[in-house]
Amino acid sequence: MWVLLITMGTAQAEEPLGCVEVTVGGYKAPNYDCLSQQMGNNPDGAAAAQKNMEALNAPVHKRPPTQVGLATPAATSTRMGNTFGTSVKPQRPAH
Repeated sequence: MWVLLITMGTAQAEEPLGCVEVTVGGYKAPNYDCLSQQMGNNPDGAAAAQKNMEALNAPVHKRPPTQVGLATPAATSTRMGNTFGTSVKPQRPAH
């Protein structure tokens, strides 16, 4: 009898634990804590998180002009219309 209980206990311990989805009122409600833990066990996840933090903490002089708020030739050309490079006044439609 003891052998049966011991083998049942080890068989239950070997089964992987899965996430349980509950249906309430016809809507499925997954266990987000469980899903987060499953997704968090990625060995490459720490490296990806580190690269994301490095990208967010880039020095101002290395960021693209659009992130810093500077004008770019393409944005200025769109704003000025056909007068870009020929006038200081932007193109306006005729009244």
